Amino acid sequence: MLRLGLFLLAILAAAPAAARESYVDPGIPSVRAAALPGEARQTLALIKQGGPFPYRKDGSVFGNFERRLPARPRGYYREYTVPTTGSRDRGARRIVAGRGSTGDVRTSGEYYFTNDHYRSFRKIRE
Repeated sequence: MLRLGLFLLAILAAAPAAARESYVDPGIPSVRAAALPGEARQTLALIKQGGPFPYRKDGSVFGNFERRLPARPRGYYREYTVPTTGSRDRGARRIVAGRGSTGDVRTSGEYYFTNDHYRSFRKIRE
């Protein structure tokens, strides 16, 4: 059984990146970048330029434990804080960025916005 699992894992790893990343969950609604709150657009711009980020945890691995985004290997997704005016802490808003086919969140074009601390996501369309 272990051999079969390793064999299947090797096949998946050898598949072209585009084939693995072409899946988009139809259950994830989308939002135009222009329709995002201003703070989210600013965070998206910071992601694309590689920072600097205002929060220490920005750029940390997002584990997708809630399984609301397409399944990917650990480390594929990174999370970034979207500031919330008037909040004393980081608030509930985030952008989660995937590495995409480029392997780099700055250029991947794979971005998701949540305003309820990972309970729901919208794929950002640019």
